[in-house]
Amino acid sequence: MHDARTLLEMGEEAVRRLARRGYALDLSAVEGLLARRNGSIRAADELRAEGKRVAAEVQQGARRGEDVSKAKERAREIKERVRELEVEQEAVAEELRRLLLGIPNLPDDRVPDGDTEEFAVEVRRVGEPPAFSFAPKDHVDLGEAAGILDFGRATKLSGPRFAVSRGTGAALERALGAFFLDLHTRRHGYVEHAVPLLVTRRTMTGTGQLPKFEEDLFRTGVGDRELFLVPTAEVPLTNLYADEIIPPAELPVALTALTPCFRSEAGSYGRDTRGLIRQHQFSKVEMVRICDPEHADEELERMLGHAEACLQELGLPYRVIVLPAGDTGFSAQFTYDIEVWFPSQDTYREISSVSNFGTFQARRANIRTRGADGKPRPVVTLNGSGLPVGRTLAALLENGQRADGSIVLPEALAPYLGFREIAADGTPVGD
Repeated sequence: MHDARTLLEMGEEAVRRLARRGYALDLSAVEGLLARRNGSIRAADELRAEGKRVAAEVQQGARRGEDVSKAKERAREIKERVRELEVEQEAVAEELRRLLLGIPNLPDDRVPDGDTEEFAVEVRRVGEPPAFSFAPKDHVDLGEAAGILDFGRATKLSGPRFAVSRGTGAALERALGAFFLDLHTRRHGYVEHAVPLLVTRRTMTGTGQLPKFEEDLFRTGVGDRELFLVPTAEVPLTNLYADEIIPPAELPVALTALTPCFRSEAGSYGRDTRGLIRQHQFSKVEMVRICDPEHADEELERMLGHAEACLQELGLPYRVIVLPAGDTGFSAQFTYDIEVWFPSQDTYREISSVSNFGTFQARRANIRTRGADGKPRPVVTLNGSGLPVGRTLAALLENGQRADGSIVLPEALAPYLGFREIAADGTPVGD
């Protein structure tokens, strides 16, 4: 969450930067609410001071046997007015908080202008897309023909945007999750966590999902307890340190988790409705890094390398792009997207976003460290997909397909699977 004073000090610079992402910042609204809140605080403080003086007059007059009824009445009036000002202050403070919570992060000046992927800047391409002597099928046709994906029965169970994997398909999902976790924990130094999948409103607010994106979340609860299903492990992993001061010697913190993710995908109907690309429930390995602000850029590049390593180990061709300001997520100030090649679509599709949030999430969740002067200050948070299991599985099926419908799998997964190929009928082949 932004600090109101900081936004006002930045003035038109804050307006300019937020306009790049399509947000019209109303500085006068921020200034007006801040002035009203501060005015209520000052008025209440002045009345409290007067109340102390009047209380002393009542005590002294009573000891002298004087009539202190007027002084008592004044003390009562002051107390009542202070209560009114406290209520007013709380109401204005909450209004200001809601306004600030709805303002997105300031985009980094290094990101390009624009509001769609068309304005993204390509950084690099890695690997060559496979050349087929036949028309490549998409992962839905491949998976259903082999009997390893079942979208029809998933729809029967839960409605659209769900999938069932079976046999070697389920084994491949399990292998991918384990492979990604091992890669990040053993090679990249992340600490694996098993986290709750149901979290509070405050937890969702800490990482920026609330209040803006409530319609994209699945909300549930028990009795009067309100809980939300996590849309990504970024939410619980980052908020593990909410309201804490992390000792500088413990930074950077590197966390990872494999969790189911739940997204309503509100407003996305008609887009990517086929297959595993956009589901209400999917599994994903998430990476979170928390660091000192001075090291944010190098930590972002390090995390990008960790996400890329997943695709490199699997031999999947991909490209890296920098998202434009208007297409950068609400909480992020700089985002790399990694896009993997999908032969059936003859294009690259997003499989991982790696983002620097600056101090935006840390301020919302109150995550701090200590500066050189020993005073608490916000940390920087970063996160990235490393990787989503469903989309990776889809890319493996499409890139590894043969004309007869069989699929060749990467050597890196052999220790996790116990086989190297999936036959056209879905049975495992090789060891």
